[in-house]
Amino acid sequence: MLTVELHSHSALSHDGRDPVELLLEQAAAVGLDALAVTDHDEIDASIAAAEQAADHGLIGIVGMEVSSAAGHILAFGIEELIPPGLSYDETLERIHEQGGIAVIPHPFQKSRHGVAPHVTGDQLASADAIEVYNSRLFTGRSNRQAERFAIEHGLPMTAGSDAHISELVGQAITEVGADDRTPEAILEAIRHGRTSVIGQRTPWTVSLRQFGGGAKRRVQRAIAELFE
Repeated sequence: MLTVELHSHSALSHDGRDPVELLLEQAAAVGLDALAVTDHDEIDASIAAAEQAADHGLIGIVGMEVSSAAGHILAFGIEELIPPGLSYDETLERIHEQGGIAVIPHPFQKSRHGVAPHVTGDQLASADAIEVYNSRLFTGRSNRQAERFAIEHGLPMTAGSDAHISELVGQAITEVGADDRTPEAILEAIRHGRTSVIGQRTPWTVSLRQFGGGAKRRVQRAIAELFE
């Protein structure tokens, strides 16, 4: 089994803090096999991380977190950016056109742009996998909802730290029964449900600091753009 971090953000995300080098160093330090950087509506840092991953003894998976019209969708195994603002169905279609897989993160958390309030059950079930453990939780209720949905619909299940700072990479991981140590083998195993999830809650104090830091960085970037 390979241990994989499928949900992390670099400084390229509007609410991320650290460069990919620190994310890779953390992933290696905690003994992970693979890392996907999934920035919000950006792909360049993820491509860079995938290219540098081998230097850290890791498998790099290219991905991003797409802001569809219905909410957030993780895209893996793509080569080009999926534009934000498309419908849920078209976003999945664009991901599949590139040979990638679509994983729905925190689907039942409306406050974090989960898609479930805006799509039908059949639409949600058309994804390739569901993130059933997101470490940024307060009560765990939404994670349990996601797990029940995945089990009821026979969908593969994943976990993700949703790390916006490097120290949190590895809080929640997906164990993947891949045949080879390649991104393609990992994604194929996820597609076929050869996964199990391991996770621990991000301390709420860290989540609050992370949220505050993200808000501060968004304000700083908005001010900087005014003077460009």
